[in-house]
Amino acid sequence: MLKYFFDNDLINYSDKEITDWREAIAESCQLLMGKKIIDQNYVDEIIRCVEEHGPYIVIVPEVAMPHSSEDSEGVFGTAISFTKMKQPIQFESEDEEKSAVLFFTLAAKNAEEHMENIQNLSELLMTEGLIERLVATKSIEDYQTVMQEFNL
Repeated sequence: MLKYFFDNDLINYSDKEITDWREAIAESCQLLMGKKIIDQNYVDEIIRCVEEHGPYIVIVPEVAMPHSSEDSEGVFGTAISFTKMKQPIQFESEDEEKSAVLFFTLAAKNAEEHMENIQNLSELLMTEGLIERLVATKSIEDYQTVMQEFNL
């Protein structure tokens, strides 16, 4: 799956000084917006869902999976993008468990593709040592090294 992000040009190493989680979500959506897979409506919907339901998108420490429901407006295709933030983004003050530096943003056109995306990403993230290695990357070149190391 690391190869999927690379081959589909869905990797972003953000150089922005972002501290607000809303801004981080918007940044993580840029690649999908640029490819016209989603539009601003979907970005706004993700932010609204986190405001309403809390930081459910932080699935494990250091990893966020911004997404909304599979029947969201503003989704025109199915894809997952990877964004590495410059520094950890706090979703809840003082709660280390609710901060993320790796953002895997999901967009899916239907329920089946949505569940498949979540399953594939979950399997990837269970790979021993992968999260730590991705957190340590600083560039696309570092990413390629990790991709070759893990052969994923």
